[in-house]
Amino acid sequence: MLEQLWASAEGATPGEVRDAVAQDVGYTTVTTILTRLVQKGLVERERAGRAFRYRALSTEAEMAARRMQEALKPASDRSLVLSRFVDGLSDGDEQALRQILDELDR
Repeated sequence: MLEQLWASAEGATPGEVRDAVAQDVGYTTVTTILTRLVQKGLVERERAGRAFRYRALSTEAEMAARRMQEALKPASDRSLVLSRFVDGLSDGDEQALRQILDELDR
């Protein structure tokens, strides 16, 4: 559901999300999921006629970065975890990371 909200800067109604996901998903199911995302602080909503319009509170990149930071928190040897992470990157991702780190050092 977040993918549909990220795809639309102005957000989406449950009906619009349902249409984008699949017609075989019930409207109430979509509404329930969106409401839970609001409760988790991932999505905001505002009245749009008789329905609500939902909008993601962070971008996909921000959310992925937050998840990566959360996964790293409990590690006793963060350097080892980061090393293993980098070892698992594709050549393209490793090159992108090197470029980002070089830009931050400037």
